[in-house]
Parts: sequence; C-alpha cells; structure tokens
Amino acid sequence: QVQVAESGGGLVQPGESLRLSCAASRIFVAIDTMAWYRQAPGKGRELVAEVSSGGKTKYSGSVKGRFTISKINANYTMYLQMSDLKVEDTAVYFCNVDISGYQFWGQGTQVTVSS
Repeated sequence: QVQVAESGGGLVQPGESLRLSCAASRIFVAIDTMAWYRQAPGKGRELVAEVSSGGKTKYSGSVKGRFTISKINANYTMYLQMSDLKVEDTAVYFCNVDISGYQFWGQGTQVTVSS
C-alpha cells in the first residue's frame, strides 16, 4: 500500500513563510500527479497546487504568486513553499498522490496563520 506523509506545518504570523514536505513511499509504478489540498474549519477540501509527472504545475487563484510547488522524482518527495501567508491560509494541508486514477492521501499537517 502506498504511504504518504506530510510534514512542516506550524504556527506563523501573517506575511511569514513556511515550507511543507510530502514523502511518498512503497511506490512501484509511475505517479501521474502529486498535489496539495487544504481544508479550513467548516469548509470543504480544495486544491491548492498540483504538479504533473512532466513537471507542469497548476495553482488555485488564491495562492498563485505566493506558493510554489516542486518535487523530486527520484525519491517521490514534493514540497510546497508558502510565502506571504495570510490568515485565510489557515487549514489542514493534505498531500495527494494520483497513480492511474487511484488517490492516496496523507494524514494532513496543520498550518495556522495568526497574529
């Protein structure tokens, strides 16, 4: 079974930066896409950013220009560099791995932006 684990969440002040990491393991076939989702209290889960196997990236409008997604194919690691964080970025951030339509999720990491 594919395992996915996030790390790097925490409490920061508005305007600060944070980097999230995602490590996928027990991978025996090619990954199609890796993505970051987030879920704020009382809201549904939303796509933040994704990166395809070929390196093409996509961002939600609310984070474009502030967040950067990247990955290292060799060890199935993905990052989300978050800059100029806002209070509304507060959420649990989840790593998602798509392998031929099968979705694998991590447990999530809490990001709290507060003054």
